[in-house]
Amino acid sequence: MDKGDGMRLETKATHVGHEPEPLTGSIVTPIYQTSTFVFPSVDEGAARFSGESDGFIYTRLGNPTLAALERCVSALENGEKAIAFASGMSAISSVVMAIVSAGDHIVADRCVYGCVYSLFSGILRRFGVDVDFVDCSQVAEVERAVKPNTKVVYFESPSNPVLKLVDMEAMVRIAERHGIMTVMDNTFMTPFFQRPLEWGIDVVVHSATKYLGGHGDVIGGIAVGPRELMDQIAETTQKDLGGSLSPFDAWLILRGIKTLHVRMERHEYNAMKVAEFLEGHKGVERVYYPGLKSHPQHELAKKQMTGFGGMIAVELKGGFEAGRTLMDSVKLCQLAVSLGKTTTLVEHPASMTHSTMTPEARQAAGIAEGLVRISVGLEHVDDIIADLSQALKKATGY
Repeated sequence: MDKGDGMRLETKATHVGHEPEPLTGSIVTPIYQTSTFVFPSVDEGAARFSGESDGFIYTRLGNPTLAALERCVSALENGEKAIAFASGMSAISSVVMAIVSAGDHIVADRCVYGCVYSLFSGILRRFGVDVDFVDCSQVAEVERAVKPNTKVVYFESPSNPVLKLVDMEAMVRIAERHGIMTVMDNTFMTPFFQRPLEWGIDVVVHSATKYLGGHGDVIGGIAVGPRELMDQIAETTQKDLGGSLSPFDAWLILRGIKTLHVRMERHEYNAMKVAEFLEGHKGVERVYYPGLKSHPQHELAKKQMTGFGGMIAVELKGGFEAGRTLMDSVKLCQLAVSLGKTTTLVEHPASMTHSTMTPEARQAAGIAEGLVRISVGLEHVDDIIADLSQALKKATGY
């Protein structure tokens, strides 16, 4: 039952990793809140350290609650193996650093989360890894950027925050031609709306803080990919850098996943209504949402996703000052970073989530200074629209 073979995603989300605990019959996966595990003998302890036995040793190296979460997310993504991390950035850095070495090269999309940009443009370059940022929605740009020492193509789809899509099939074809790996962030869509491994992507990463957890009360990350590579990551960068998830946080994410499908349906329903409202508003310059027919990649969205998610970006007439007024004027919506929680959040990427990027890098990524990102929550959609309406009137006069 580990992969939930034959089950639909909704059933996997509520059953895989949630099996009754065999000793007591507990219907909820226990929190194994322990740092270490007792060995029944010296020989068994040695066997666990050598990998000959699958028993647990120390929670940084594995824990039954983490293992349940990993089986669950692996099943949702239809992957071979998942690894849980202390954060999304821990997942991303551990995966990439397990693949590249000094002298290697990465091709990355220009529009990525701000801390990913900092990791690639700063830390990795300090250790001798070269990185080129290109527009991965333009296949020819990616092809031209590949070098003999390229090891990874990294991208998000949709991207944070401008909701740009990348053609997964095209990236896989390039990677296969050059013998390189593809790593993709699937945080915005979750496995409910998009399963990149089924399109040939090598590794999928998630900030489990967002929709997987879903309630804004936990920080975590997940990576899913081929068993051999995941074992390598678990034995090297995860173990030695120490970015392991706590048992309690794993339990919170598992609990959140039980309602993932229900929440994502409502997030998408609300987001579509809000996007349509914003697109028709006189004070709005542009709306970014893959579900709108006006989105330049709407057809690609329909091809590789089964839904359009709950994230919207919007540019107002009046630029940054109008956006500032909007964010300072909302009453129901909350001014906060992160996304994917039950309440609607608004934030300003240029001064918040993507502030680590230079103005030139943000411009190249298509992130306008006045862009506002909206994580549409689970409130009644009419209440969300009413709040945005009154704030827009103050911000734009319409």
